[in-house]
Amino acid sequence: MRRAKRLPLEELAPYLLAPPESPSHLNWRQVFGNDQPVELEVGFGKGLFLLNACQACPDVNFLGIEILRKYQLYAATRFAKRGLKNVRLVKADAREFLRDYVLDESFQAIHVYFPDPWWKKRHLKRRLFTADFVVQCERTLRKGGRLYLVTDVGDYFAVIVELLEKHTPLRRLPPGSDATPFATNPKEPTHDLDYLTNFERKFRKEGRAIHHAVYERA
Repeated sequence: MRRAKRLPLEELAPYLLAPPESPSHLNWRQVFGNDQPVELEVGFGKGLFLLNACQACPDVNFLGIEILRKYQLYAATRFAKRGLKNVRLVKADAREFLRDYVLDESFQAIHVYFPDPWWKKRHLKRRLFTADFVVQCERTLRKGGRLYLVTDVGDYFAVIVELLEKHTPLRRLPPGSDATPFATNPKEPTHDLDYLTNFERKFRKEGRAIHHAVYERA
């Protein structure tokens, strides 16, 4: 099957959010043109989670952050072809973006699915989850807001859980308490688009264990 061609940049422009040149807090009403709650996905890849979430939750705005320009444009093409209005995509380092551009209590939820573990010692500085990042997640969540985490790497999952419990007051929710169907994808997929992300589709078909957790800001 042929890969869909990327749309021209002028058609993708409404979906592409460029951070200001100097640090300043973004106003979500100005970004989205409404006062709907905002949810963030860090590392959206090809945009499968955002695609499903935007269509299922039209009364929620979704912001995606990805470090690679090619994925920003790929995902924007998917949204533009479907005429979705409640999503914006940022090409940025999420750690810097949260610190420099996001106000306290900005997000209803933060989603992080299958972050790269960066195991090699020389690459550890590239890891998304650090003490500062989990503090920024807690700061930018609204009261009652939730952090959704999914990974196939058990050792990295343990590292992330330790960081969250050591550096934030976020409360881990017991299994089954999640009311958001996109967070842990509890139903068995019946179609390729039913998976949480492209990585989940790949890993589940390979039979890998999937680790997930939901944390809440009290």
